[in-house]
Amino acid sequence: MSRIGKMPVEIPAGVDLLLEAGNLVTVKGPKGTLSRKLAADMNIAVEGGIVTVTRPSDLKRHKALHGLTRTLINNMVVGVTQGYSKTLEIIGVGYRAAKNGSKLALTLGYSHPIEMTDPDGITSTLEGQNKIVVSGIDKEKVGQYAAEIREKRRPEPYKGKGVRYSNEKVRRKVGKTGKK
Repeated sequence: MSRIGKMPVEIPAGVDLLLEAGNLVTVKGPKGTLSRKLAADMNIAVEGGIVTVTRPSDLKRHKALHGLTRTLINNMVVGVTQGYSKTLEIIGVGYRAAKNGSKLALTLGYSHPIEMTDPDGITSTLEGQNKIVVSGIDKEKVGQYAAEIREKRRPEPYKGKGVRYSNEKVRRKVGKTGKK
């Protein structure tokens, strides 16, 4: 039995979870609405404010989908109640970010600034010039947009310059030493 899959998902007050045919789950909450079509062969039951996910058999595919389905539902519930955010730090001399409406302009040591537009439902805010906070209700979209920003200049191991997550540790390498 999946340890994650067998845990129930509690629906807090103020959140409506609607289960339609074909396992289309729609969650409405104070921060917005999320909808997702989940695997059709998983059994999802909503009873008295608690969602339980069961698998029809012990096939490898069903075992894999059991915990995933429960986690996706939980992420939707948490997203519409609390939301998700990722913090990125820009480290390097002359590296900075600027915000103009929904456009994020990154100056990362290239010959031109990099402009990125915030996706629908995702907002990026700046704290100073070197800290970017990406937030939204969809965990997957928040993580993807933060990864795309980080990919513009990944942290390098010699000086540590680049864009990194705030909790990321960059392993530093020792540079070459000259001959004596």
